[in-house]
Amino acid sequence: MDPATLAGIILISGVVVLIGIGAPIAVAIGLPSIVALAAVVGTEQAVFVASQRMFTGASSFTLLAIPFFVLAGSLMNTGGIAERLIDAAKVLVGRMPGSLAQTNVVGNALFSSVSGAAVASAAAMGSTLGPRMRKEGYDPAFSAAVNAASAPAGMMIPPSNTLIVYSLVSSTSVATLFMAGYGPGIVWVLACLIVVALIARRRPDMLTRGERIPLGLALRTLLKAVPAIFMIVVVVGGLLAGFFTATESAVIAVAYSFVLGLVYRQLTLKNLPSVVAGAARTTAVVMLLVAVSSALSWVLSYAMIPQSISTALLGLADSTTVILLLMMLILLAVGAFMDPTPAILIFTPIFLPIALELGVDPIHFGMMITFNLSLGTITPPVGNILFISAKVGGVQVEPVIKAMLPFFLALFIGLVLVVFIPQISMFLPDLLGMTGEAG
Repeated sequence: MDPATLAGIILISGVVVLIGIGAPIAVAIGLPSIVALAAVVGTEQAVFVASQRMFTGASSFTLLAIPFFVLAGSLMNTGGIAERLIDAAKVLVGRMPGSLAQTNVVGNALFSSVSGAAVASAAAMGSTLGPRMRKEGYDPAFSAAVNAASAPAGMMIPPSNTLIVYSLVSSTSVATLFMAGYGPGIVWVLACLIVVALIARRRPDMLTRGERIPLGLALRTLLKAVPAIFMIVVVVGGLLAGFFTATESAVIAVAYSFVLGLVYRQLTLKNLPSVVAGAARTTAVVMLLVAVSSALSWVLSYAMIPQSISTALLGLADSTTVILLLMMLILLAVGAFMDPTPAILIFTPIFLPIALELGVDPIHFGMMITFNLSLGTITPPVGNILFISAKVGGVQVEPVIKAMLPFFLALFIGLVLVVFIPQISMFLPDLLGMTGEAG
């Protein structure tokens, strides 16, 4: 058997089997990569090559942004940001039918975009708004569904660690990706708001509107949230103006979050070690995934798997629409079993060359794959945001999944719009003259 074919068989079967038995993703990716290499070049050489590729893959200046953004998110999650953003969201949408559910959607969009952590947002919003929604008679399963469905919006709205990972793999500009993320992020938020509004029209328990907030109080509430939201202006504005790189902006985000937490008097020297430790654990997981995925990518290239898949897909149909739909369906299935970070690391090298051959802009494709895989975070059996929302809401997962069906439909329609209307993603980059920037 050809060595490349043997390596490909060992790699694919190993990854599938290990994921199927519930092995950690890093193990499911790393172990088959080393075994596939060993079968071709020998054990000693395989260990050397795998170690070299893992070190090289993790030794990227751009990747330094991830631990700093993770730490900034942890500081904000502890520093009293959630309550102020929820109050701001109530001012913005609190008079709409289903006011608390609408507040949850907007609050998640604000918090997850500011913190860059959709999981942290789901936990913060669920624990803060869940009891209020239960007290006002909302179905707990529906409350958890709203929280789960809206939290992933921040994976597209900058600053986003997911987009930083895609930037590394695709050699695209982080700043351009950040600008492109606003369109799909807004589509995600609007899809959730529309579903809540439609459901509220049919359910009397949700037709209650929030109390009218006096103008003075509304302005004071919004002003309290401005310092948190202003971090986006600092990070994204500095990137656009060329004052600093994505990595440097992440360091600034940490300093800003730290000062803000002290100002709000909810971040103290007592809870600071646990905040840093939590950020370190999250960073370790992400960086290990990046490292082992680099070894996997080397084996994929050696076995010419991307080229084989590209040839097969292009041979199935000569229609760009059909091929893009096939890729999106594959990614939807992958996202149900794999977190976005490893999925992007594995499948971007496979699908991006196909997308480029079809004439798809790499920035646009980044939005397509991120939106798609974000759906996986709320899709069983592995959707971590789905399970966190159910746990925080104190309900079983099964009724939450049932309550999420309308959101799944709306978000799938949103995905189709993002895939086939490039200007949703490219409007801001084109407007700012950022198209074609290198990473």
